[in-house]
Amino acid sequence: MWIEKLTDGVLELDTPIGPRYVQPNFAQRAYLIWTFRNFFSLPQQVLRPWQLRLIDRLLSENRFVSVSVVGSHERPVIGRIERRAQTQADLLPFRKPATAVQSASAEPSREAASA
Repeated sequence: MWIEKLTDGVLELDTPIGPRYVQPNFAQRAYLIWTFRNFFSLPQQVLRPWQLRLIDRLLSENRFVSVSVVGSHERPVIGRIERRAQTQADLLPFRKPATAVQSASAEPSREAASA
């Protein structure tokens, strides 16, 4: 099975309009087979920066292909990149948690008032 992926494999990308398939060159296919050696599908967030650059390069080169065309064999899928939509939580800035420790000057004043 990996021989077919190496010779004619495609990479599946999740997009808002549905799955798209790109045709990497031989070296890129070998690298992607290694990347997907243990998983068929990976979220975009777990990829390393150079893996993301490879995906972006494939997208910018417009190497999109059709997986199954009438009269031809079906191309094997090397793996799938999941692109999840950004949620409102992803867009909000990170907030620091409130500290439970009060300032040292506030503590003695309360004790003096209760005494």
